[in-house]
Amino acid sequence: MATNELVADLCPCESGKSFKECCEELLLGTRQAATAEELMRSRYTAHARNNIDYIVETIHPDKRSDHDREYIEEWASSSDWRGLEVLSIAGGGADDDRGEVEFVARFAVQGTELRHHEKASFAKVDGRWYLEDGVPVRQEPVRREGPRIGRNDPCPCGSGKKFKKCCGAPGRS
Repeated sequence: MATNELVADLCPCESGKSFKECCEELLLGTRQAATAEELMRSRYTAHARNNIDYIVETIHPDKRSDHDREYIEEWASSSDWRGLEVLSIAGGGADDDRGEVEFVARFAVQGTELRHHEKASFAKVDGRWYLEDGVPVRQEPVRREGPRIGRNDPCPCGSGKKFKKCCGAPGRS
């Protein structure tokens, strides 16, 4: 197998395995996810491969009515899926009934690079893992460490004007 074929065959979930060894059986329904992480990775792969049925089927049955299939399909098909990074896993093992996976999914829409950072909770029902809920993780706001610029101080941009008449003017912030 040529190097290009090997790279093209890698699973979109970035497990380092081929699609056939990783998520293919899950997406085909011939095998169930053994862990919450495996389900989360397969759901990412389903987005990348536009397998909307799998995405919907792996939402907890009690939560499916909260999801808009058309929106999921639009997001999956209009995005160029660029990669997945699993940041943390709590529970969600083969012997657990609940788990949480924090991840960042990278994708692009119309050439604009985006990131979806989420803490997803999973529950096992009758031996099968489902996505129960997901909470976006927001980036902490940038806090200014230095002294605050006063309205009458010289503008730090170097214009020679007072801050209130330059970069601090209404509509300029």
